[in-house]
Amino acid sequence: MQDLETKYHQPGAGGAGVALAEGSVISGYASVFGVADQGGDIVMPGAYAASLERLRKAGGRVRMLWQHDQAQPIGVWDAVTEDAHGLCVKGRLLTEVAKGREAAALMAAGAVDGLSIGYRTLKAEKLPGGGRRLIELELWEVSLVTFPMLPVARVSAKEALRDEGLMAEFARGIEAAAQALRG
Repeated sequence: MQDLETKYHQPGAGGAGVALAEGSVISGYASVFGVADQGGDIVMPGAYAASLERLRKAGGRVRMLWQHDQAQPIGVWDAVTEDAHGLCVKGRLLTEVAKGREAAALMAAGAVDGLSIGYRTLKAEKLPGGGRRLIELELWEVSLVTFPMLPVARVSAKEALRDEGLMAEFARGIEAAAQALRG
């Protein structure tokens, strides 16, 4: 993934939230158009359209990663679309995978509340005073992250994620790991 850039977004405020429902379903905005991030970059409407079309034609998909780590896929994005507001994502954390269970528990507790895109810039313009106007991006992945860069929103974990069964399963896994470490 040569020349891969990342752009953090903290969903939630301004109607651009990520919601976690039914224990593993994630939906919301991974990127919002027209809003400067902490680095001064602004993603423009239409920036993802060509990339999403290329992926569709090739039968590819945008990956769901944990903290941009290529070795840690934690789920699948079932839908990634661009609308007038930004890059809308809907997918599922795979709770059959340890990191997927951990991500669900961390989101439920409010410890992780951000999204970040991994992309390559294809077309951009420099802005006066710094930053860029991102016109065309090649989207590779959308990650769940701890520290987002675009602070226009927050993740909101739904009560379904606080399900005692999921939390109990997570606690059992932690206890089993602790016992294994103790010998």
